[in-house]
Amino acid sequence: MTGPRAELAALARRGVTWPALPPVSGHPRPAAVLVLFGALDDRPARHEAPAVPTDLDVLLVGRATSLAHHPGQVAFPGGRVDRDDAGPEAAALREAAEETGLEPSGVEVLGTLAELPVHVSNHVVVPVLAWWATPSPVAVVDHGESATVFRAPVGDLLDPANRRTAVIPDRAVVAVPGVRRRPTAGPAFLVPHPGGTHLVWGFTALVLDRLFTELGWAEPWDAARTVEVPL
Repeated sequence: MTGPRAELAALARRGVTWPALPPVSGHPRPAAVLVLFGALDDRPARHEAPAVPTDLDVLLVGRATSLAHHPGQVAFPGGRVDRDDAGPEAAALREAAEETGLEPSGVEVLGTLAELPVHVSNHVVVPVLAWWATPSPVAVVDHGESATVFRAPVGDLLDPANRRTAVIPDRAVVAVPGVRRRPTAGPAFLVPHPGGTHLVWGFTALVLDRLFTELGWAEPWDAARTVEVPL
């Protein structure tokens, strides 16, 4: 059996090699996010990517601007692993249901990937790779947590025209004598939508970029094209 689900399941079995990142110091808190792929609706991607069907999507949320950590950023649904959670898989499903209203019974968990440090919020985050076998309606459940819930067509994320390198705004850069290069914040994606464009960067973009590369889905893009991230 071939196709995106089979490719994602194979990736979950073999694991992903993340870029080398410094560990979180002190006592980091465990967290998990749901990286949920599937055909979420009947709207195809604008870009016909050779590697994936046009109906393949990934579920994302736009965080509320009032949050203390990562305000306004686009993220995977997820959050902290609670004591009552059986593990990161259960935490990711619980958080996704609380944030988007999805029905967990329709989600097939394919596996967990190696944890990643998130220094800003002092977490170590386990991405839980999943397939939406039976999609259910989703929407913002708690406006204090999320501003929007949306499907991002994978074909459009793979579109070289929507790929960028994220750079730190000049106002946030600390001048270093003899250094003129603006620091980067890693890969970024533009997701067009009727009201404008979602910018995906930071942890979420890093995970998507690595997944697409290791799955063999990525298309060549110009890393010299930059986008300034909102801070």
